[in-house]
Amino acid sequence: MPAMPAIHAAPLPYEPLLPLREPAAIDLVVIHCTELPDLATAREYGERVLYDSGTGNSGHYYIDRDGSIHQYVDVLRVAHHVRGINPRSLGIELVNRGRYPHWLDSRHQAMDEPYPRAQTDALVALLRWLPARLPSLRWIAGHEELDVEQVPASDDPALRVQRKRDPGPRFPWEDVLAAVPLQRMPRHSQERRESRPGLP
Repeated sequence: MPAMPAIHAAPLPYEPLLPLREPAAIDLVVIHCTELPDLATAREYGERVLYDSGTGNSGHYYIDRDGSIHQYVDVLRVAHHVRGINPRSLGIELVNRGRYPHWLDSRHQAMDEPYPRAQTDALVALLRWLPARLPSLRWIAGHEELDVEQVPASDDPALRVQRKRDPGPRFPWEDVLAAVPLQRMPRHSQERRESRPGLP
């Protein structure tokens, strides 16, 4: 059995308000990048209350550039990290600037920051260990594959840009998939999701 990686527990203040779920319901990992400058800023975003339920948007795990793993939400609670399929999925956020701070500006859509080896090694260690805790876990997908909506560009509403592009072109999919027991999520499974406006 793969060893449990070092995980720093840092529950969000509203974690007890997030719905509980059965382990068997979780079959998908969604890879994100924070599109923020650092972990502290990502934490601030995660703590923001956005919904009437008293909760906000966050992933379950955050992996910093140095490879440290931080858990903000228990895996048996439903976090708001991807529209339509939160109840069946785990969200893993990699600290990376992405398009920050011009997320929807058509002139700033490049995602150039590479993912450090320490960060991707920590991700692989987490992805090897999680299936031992969650036996139904078998699929993995990028946020950009699951939220394909295009929205008006912030600099020119006549143009449209991808709402979500993470983890982006610098994410080493081939290396990660070769090292973990999960498979890319089939397209037909993605198409079954139900859109839930207002969630990330």
